[in-house]
Amino acid sequence: MPTAEELKQRIEATIPDAKADVVDLNGGGDHFRATVISSAFAGKSRIEQHRLVYDVFGDEVGGPIHALSITTRASE
Repeated sequence: MPTAEELKQRIEATIPDAKADVVDLNGGGDHFRATVISSAFAGKSRIEQHRLVYDVFGDEVGGPIHALSITTRASE
């Protein structure tokens, strides 16, 4: 099972200029909430922003990562 810290590190390593806050919602390592701020989101729709985050994990979402709630913002 992945940890919140592992997800945070992967997001920040993959999305340019990303700052992420990831919380394990139930302590079981499969339901997470991620808040991600990145200049890479500028000019993108919310769906495009979320897709960038989901792409970090690929097929893991729906598998080992059962649920991932995402909030995104473009950095100033």
